[in-house]
Amino acid sequence: MRTSTTTRIGLRTIALSYVALLLAVPIVLILVRTFGAGVGAFLESVRTPAAISALNLSLLIVAIVVPLNVVFGVGTALALVRGRFRGRGLVQAVVDLPFAVSPIVVGVSLILLWGAGGWFGGVERLGFKVIFGLPGMVIATLFVTLPFVVREVEPVLHEIGTEQEQAASTLGASTWQTFWRITLPAIRWGLTYGVVLTIARALGEFGAVIMVSSGFPGVSQTLTLLVHSRYIDDHNTYGAYAAATLLMGLAVLTLLGMTALDRKRRNT
Repeated sequence: MRTSTTTRIGLRTIALSYVALLLAVPIVLILVRTFGAGVGAFLESVRTPAAISALNLSLLIVAIVVPLNVVFGVGTALALVRGRFRGRGLVQAVVDLPFAVSPIVVGVSLILLWGAGGWFGGVERLGFKVIFGLPGMVIATLFVTLPFVVREVEPVLHEIGTEQEQAASTLGASTWQTFWRITLPAIRWGLTYGVVLTIARALGEFGAVIMVSSGFPGVSQTLTLLVHSRYIDDHNTYGAYAAATLLMGLAVLTLLGMTALDRKRRNT
């Protein structure tokens, strides 16, 4: 179908205007508010003990969640693509559940499971605190980031098929040798994209984490919770803008990494 030049320009204008109003304008406003008082004020705001602790906790959660998602995500993708078992459709639905369920609901369900009166609440009497501690925040982040590695690796496994794996098995390679030398190199780019998306979501997660976190600065407050606390509780709007800018900086670094990896993939 051919469209006129006027129609094409009009559609592009509408698309660019939509993106500008939805994304560009809010981001620019935050940057203007952040750096309006100078870079020194920004650095002073993000160097406070609460901000440094929030950054460290966010990075710690990412460092825990990403390896776990890689291991279980790849295993789940292999089971769904290579396996034939009853309940396979149910597993597919569970993997997509975080896309459909509100993170707030996830947080509430974790409290019902791991809270003082929950099914597994007895672990707190053993000295293992889940809710309002790091374990609860990790579990909540794991749930909301569950689909990314699985859904990035799964189509790659469908694409490469099983011929090379079967050939390796015929030549005497063990299951682990086949995985490390055949399967893993073939899925590395899909796995990498899944990791990048997991990092981005883990850094920006708010709804599920706020339900299972005490929110105390320096104890269980991530960067997203720091922004919320400064803006809502402390009425420190500049501090909230500065923390949001730091969070955006991490997101930009993640995006640049994904772009670089995509360029490298196309050149190989």
